[in-house]
Parts: sequence; structure tokens; C-alpha cells
Amino acid sequence: MSDIKAMIEAGKATAGAPLGPALGPLGVNIGAVVAEINEKTKAFAGMKVPVIVSVDSRTKAFEIKVGSPPASALIIKELGIQKGAANPKLEKVGNMTLAQLKKIAEMKISSLNSSKLKSAMKEIAGTAKQMGITIEGKDAREIIKEIGSGMHDELIGE
Repeated sequence: MSDIKAMIEAGKATAGAPLGPALGPLGVNIGAVVAEINEKTKAFAGMKVPVIVSVDSRTKAFEIKVGSPPASALIIKELGIQKGAANPKLEKVGNMTLAQLKKIAEMKISSLNSSKLKSAMKEIAGTAKQMGITIEGKDAREIIKEIGSGMHDELIGE
């Protein structure tokens, strides 16, 4: 089995780069691969998602695994902003609610280092901080401390 890994704009995969040149030498039906990727990723429209195409070089059969988009892409989509801050220490580009933080953490928990929602929320808050995004109008570090102290346990449900 050969694995081709790529970041693809959801629902907009094409036979061009990066897929076509990588799949061509394997002799697989590129059109079928592209169609299946577009079908499997349409729920993440407007975001880039990690895709792994596994090809059996003898039978030309393929399997597609779609990962979840990066936390930063989920934050950008949730807040409706264009991108994170160029200098997050000086520039703030958005503010998210604790409910939005929880929603993104629930979407990403299976691919994070965290197994508990509280820890996942802290990880996502850290990502938000690096992007120049505040949470409930506060610096993400403050929210991380509040989550750790149990201040938001009612919302989190732990």
C-alpha cells in the first residue's frame, strides 16, 4: 500500500497538484479518487482538511481517510474571520465565547493529546491565543486558568 498525504480544500479536490502528480504513477483512477474526496470533505466546505489516500499498487484499489481540519481553521470558520493575527502579542483579530471554545474542542478532541473536554478546551484556547483571539474578552491564559480552577465546570459538564 502506498499512502499519499495532502492538505486539500474541502469539496474542491482536482486532478492537478498535489493529488494528480502523486497518484498518476500508481495507475489509480484519479477521477474516482477526486470525486470520493470531494464527497467525503463537503461538510468542511471552505476549509483545508488533511487527506490520506492509500493505494494498493497491485489491485489499484484505494481507500480515503479524511482527518479533521486544523484547530486554527475551525476557529477561523467559527469566528468568521479571514486569518489569525500577524503579531498576536500586539494585535487581536477576534473574540470567541466559551460555548464556541467548547464546540471546537468537542470537534477536535479525538485528534488532540487530550482525552477530557476540559483539557481539550485548554489546548484550543492556546491555539486561539497564538492567533490573536481573546475568549470572553479575556486573554486566553486567563481563561485556561479559570478552566483549570473549575470556574466553568457547569458549562463544560465535567
